Amino acid sequence: MKKYKIRNFILSALLIFVGTGCQDFLKEESVSNITADSYIVNEAGYEDLVKSCYPLLRDFILNYPLALPGTDIFQAGNWNVKAVGDGPALDTYNVNLTSASGEVSAFWDILYREIGRTNAAIERGEAITYVDPAKKAARMSEAKFLRALSYFYLVQTWGDVPMPLTETVAPNKEVIRVPSAQVYTQILKDLTEAEAALPVTATDYGRVTKGAAQFLLAKVYLTRGWNYNNSLGGTAADFKTALTWADKVIASYALVPQYNTLFPKRETNPLKQYTGAQNDRNSEVVFAIQYNSDVLTNAMEVPGTGTREPGNYYHSIFPGNSELIGSAGRTSDYNRHLNQNVPSPAAYRFFDPQKDSRYTHNFLNVIYALKAVSNYAYSFTDANLKVSYAVGDTVAYWTPWNKPATGAAKGIDEGGKKKYAVMNLDQQITGVQVSRLTSATPTMWKFWQPGIAYGDGYGTFDFALFRSAEAYLIAAEAIVKGATGGALGGADVYYNKVLDRAVGVGVNPLRAKFPEDLTSLETESYRATPANISVDLILDESARELMGEFNRWWDLKRTGKLIERSKKYNFWTKAKGSLVEKHLVRPIPQTEIDRSSPSVENNPGY
Repeated sequence: MKKYKIRNFILSALLIFVGTGCQDFLKEESVSNITADSYIVNEAGYEDLVKSCYPLLRDFILNYPLALPGTDIFQAGNWNVKAVGDGPALDTYNVNLTSASGEVSAFWDILYREIGRTNAAIERGEAITYVDPAKKAARMSEAKFLRALSYFYLVQTWGDVPMPLTETVAPNKEVIRVPSAQVYTQILKDLTEAEAALPVTATDYGRVTKGAAQFLLAKVYLTRGWNYNNSLGGTAADFKTALTWADKVIASYALVPQYNTLFPKRETNPLKQYTGAQNDRNSEVVFAIQYNSDVLTNAMEVPGTGTREPGNYYHSIFPGNSELIGSAGRTSDYNRHLNQNVPSPAAYRFFDPQKDSRYTHNFLNVIYALKAVSNYAYSFTDANLKVSYAVGDTVAYWTPWNKPATGAAKGIDEGGKKKYAVMNLDQQITGVQVSRLTSATPTMWKFWQPGIAYGDGYGTFDFALFRSAEAYLIAAEAIVKGATGGALGGADVYYNKVLDRAVGVGVNPLRAKFPEDLTSLETESYRATPANISVDLILDESARELMGEFNRWWDLKRTGKLIERSKKYNFWTKAKGSLVEKHLVRPIPQTEIDRSSPSVENNPGY
């Protein structure tokens, strides 16, 4: 966690320098035989055990391949669905999405590793004596929360799953899948007990608090209320309970005035880079995964690679292309953007580019020259067409979806007057490269942090897993599903509280009426009213507000909208997809099937 070291309770060796005599200048004391049983015997040892439950959260959010692509707003690879091949399996849900998929096994393993640690903390805590019993209760509750969080993602992803609740102390190949309803009962038991004992304010920033438990209770009850496949034990009463918990979060965690202050602050032009203080601790953050600048305690495991990267690298997992002509090469000015989680064309069209401040923050629409360039051969077809750039000149510009460039407003490579590439969304769809610049992909740089070294990692900005804006949308969804008695009123009121922050109170923003039809410029309002509020309207708003914040796949699954919306808005799923009901749960990892005896049964259809 931030600002203090996480000490592993399994120590390797300790060298102690003593004395000055030649015969005894170095005394080595091996402590490699320290075990959990000999170390976790008092308050100090137990404190370290609970701390050790937090670092795996960094590995947890690295499993974005199961969270973002294959949804309505993110897809892997580029937009050119005419490309040869079957397309990316996570988007098309084709025969290549199997138990052998590395993404599937990586997420399964990290969640059960976390459960192993939290089970040890919960079970061993009973025998530990604390000077302050309330502190001990809080620590055990932190472990219960983290165990509940892990099981919540497991049961949403795979349905019936194994549910060990005691510390693993010996090898065991028997794997028994527990019914989903039973898993939800345990999750709610852990969270209810944790909420009662957790403090409102943590002793160390970054620890689980009462508000975090309340937020997760709201989301778990909301999810159980939908009662996927009649398997969760949910009832309509769960929506009312979800609303009650969401109201508690909303009352305690105020929205910040401006959306862009929730994320790393920066300037659009890196030549004028932002150097002020960042704001990852604010009133809206309910629970965040912590980062710092210490490479020894800040590493996280890259799924399927066995390697560890230091820092938060969400700034680099989205598309972009800063290495255009005029760039300074691979520098930290724009940092690296991997072409992995590409916003679908529809995702841009959910926004009003002129009125919605989230569009401005989430998408980089211009690239500037970072060094001077003279007589660059700009065109593939016209050898005489050359351009020169001074430092700070525009190199590439992506138009807003509702104001595509035509005629003179296009680049000189397309008969216009601009000496830089001017690109409309449809050019990205066709994959036609007109000039040496028009193949560049618009950058989704919501999490981009200035001043960090080029590469995947090194980001120090905390990742907010829970923030109160989502609690407003949870409340709105619960009311749409029948909950009553909301502290703020109807579902439209909760929804518009989030919208107002982005567009201004009473402002009427316009999105594409048909986001999937790139030829249509017809618009419609996305301000909520008692008459138009719906699950789809809320999902549209969560797409705008929570874009890239890890949870999209599970939000669509919960609401029964994954198949409908992905087939409608995701180009790969629509063109080459095989998405059907069986894909609403993931396949059990082959690694788990192979190491279990008897072999654990896979989910139907896999």
